[in-house]
Amino acid sequence: MDVTQLQRKSEFEWHIPATGNMRVPAIIYASDDLIRQMDAKVYEQAVNVATLPGIVGASYAMPDAHWGYGFPIGGVAAFDADEGGVVSAGGVGFDISCGVRALHTGLTAAAVEAVKQELADVLYREIPAGVGRTGGIHLRNRAMDEMLVGGAQWAVKQGFGTSEDLERIEETGRMAGADPDQVSAKAKKRQQDEMGTLGSGNHYLEVQRVAQVFLPEAANAFGLREGDAVLSIHCGSRGLGHQIGTEYLREMVVAAARHGIALPDRELACAPINSPVGQAYLGAMRAGINCALANRQIITHLAREAFARVVSAAHLSLCYDVSHNTCKLEEHAVGGERRRLYVHRKGATRAFGPGHPDLPEAFRRIGQPVLIGGSMGTSSYVLVGTKQSEHRSFSSACHGAGRAMSRHAASKLWQGRAVVEELAKRGILIRSRSMRGIAEEAPDAYKNVTAVVDAADRAGLARKVARLEPLICVKG
Repeated sequence: MDVTQLQRKSEFEWHIPATGNMRVPAIIYASDDLIRQMDAKVYEQAVNVATLPGIVGASYAMPDAHWGYGFPIGGVAAFDADEGGVVSAGGVGFDISCGVRALHTGLTAAAVEAVKQELADVLYREIPAGVGRTGGIHLRNRAMDEMLVGGAQWAVKQGFGTSEDLERIEETGRMAGADPDQVSAKAKKRQQDEMGTLGSGNHYLEVQRVAQVFLPEAANAFGLREGDAVLSIHCGSRGLGHQIGTEYLREMVVAAARHGIALPDRELACAPINSPVGQAYLGAMRAGINCALANRQIITHLAREAFARVVSAAHLSLCYDVSHNTCKLEEHAVGGERRRLYVHRKGATRAFGPGHPDLPEAFRRIGQPVLIGGSMGTSSYVLVGTKQSEHRSFSSACHGAGRAMSRHAASKLWQGRAVVEELAKRGILIRSRSMRGIAEEAPDAYKNVTAVVDAADRAGLARKVARLEPLICVKG
């Protein structure tokens, strides 16, 4: 990115002033190195988002931002709920409610090392992963609708976990306002055999070691101690979410023209929040959120069974579950007053600070866990939300490392088998059905996750709590 086009406000904050059709400025949070590495498309897309009706504050891009469909991945934008705001399927993304769930294992990393090969094999066998992979659950029409309304709460009622899990999930495991009637039969059909599956791409199940603690008070509140083993699950709403995004983007192109909304890019298709299309999408998108929450809950159950087969002392308890592809109605301070806003986070993680009423009681004093997945073979991080992030980014932070190159480019540079062998030398076991998928997800195909997290910390979006290193990674 050409930094001469930006106004540098601080070491980690860059502004694009509102000009032309922009209704608000665009703000990018990044270090000098990260901003220079960003594709020029991030600039273009952040500016385009700033032209949409009803946008409030600014169009934001997180330190891991890269080119996406319409909105940049790592983009955040909030729209007024009561005065002309819009909702955009491109501002949520195709993998609705993709997110990260972190669990304590009750084991030390040393205990995992003693059974690592066996545990890797059992997890790989028991957790379906990969393109089109199906699980052992088949949902007929009524059960599908119940899942889309109930989310993780539905999954627990089916025997996949306990009520204690729900206390550590966004929205206590169920997004209100879901409307299965707004989800097409095709989307439901795609999902009927995919519950409890990881999917492909950057999705994974990873056993990790707590390698370093930066903020002891928050780490204690989150139950993280150096040397412990934790489990992270990164996945979303699978085929259902992708189908919802595909269908409603098509409808929103028509709706935008009907409502006189001039789009600088067709991929920014949107509809007024209170229009029939806008309301239908919100109902379907919330159903997609519930699908992802239920999916991660079922995978948690399968992982618990797998661990129990290998290590009887294992006890997997939920630390937290947070999504990074959502649109949610929230209240935020804007210009000294509280306003209702539809906050789009696409490849960005909600990061509520201390005292927020929506946080579980266990975290309310310290702030929300913010779970940042690394690229395969690199560190992941746990952060905590801050008070100042509300006025900096509508309480949002990064979500991962962010791609540095396309999957196609990565597959030309690396061979999957060579990546697996190299990581094995470092003590990281990879299990995957696709060597091409491994090549596409090679660690160097992503930005430096530590640099991204440091930028988020230094910008005041969230504070570093702990660094996690991979021991076992199951990929699609």
